[in-house]
Amino acid sequence: MCPTRLTTAALITFGLFVSAIASEAEKTPLRQGERIVFLGDSITAGGAGLNGFITMIRSSLDKKYPELKIECLGAGVSGNRVPDLQARVEKDVVAKEPTIVVIYIGINDVWRGQTDPNRGTTPDSFTSGLKEVISKIQAGGARVILCTPSVIGEKKHGSNPPDAKLDEYSDLSRSLAKERNLQLCDLRKAFVDYIALHNPEDKEKGILTSDQVHLNLAGNQFVAEKMLGALDP
Repeated sequence: MCPTRLTTAALITFGLFVSAIASEAEKTPLRQGERIVFLGDSITAGGAGLNGFITMIRSSLDKKYPELKIECLGAGVSGNRVPDLQARVEKDVVAKEPTIVVIYIGINDVWRGQTDPNRGTTPDSFTSGLKEVISKIQAGGARVILCTPSVIGEKKHGSNPPDAKLDEYSDLSRSLAKERNLQLCDLRKAFVDYIALHNPEDKEKGILTSDQVHLNLAGNQFVAEKMLGALDP
């Protein structure tokens, strides 16, 4: 036997050790005076409400890190698509001098195109537009967390009419996050996995959404949990 050959158990232990180092290195601790801006559409606009996910995140961070004085600001506008973010990113985000920006977009880019292709966003425009938005945010010195779009309908994955397009556009966001070395909050996968376990009656809404798209209380709690995991790993 070669004296330098590692046993299977040793290899597993070594692999876990290296993985732990990598995970630790990827963590970005929250700092004093962080200003977190949440950029998106009506889901994000609702997130700034009394029981919204932004309000929940703010409360959680205030309790955990009262000394850091972290700000959480909503920048969601109903009906927005990626082209709308391009038009307002300077005024609504960069001007606020954020240190972290969470981008949660894609629902309207898909949804509007389902009934009128001229009102949707092409895959090329979706990707190039996000690249522009991200570049402007990063030029101001902020870290970007990119979210995949969640759901349009809560029935079994593949049976909601927009599912294929949502999967396609989620893949575009995943690829962009990898290409630009961005932190990804994969809400699409998280929603699909959760609904598969918690919707045995195959309802079209009422699990995490109130109307197939906008978040109910459970949905806001779910998104807050996932985003907190990205913000404070």
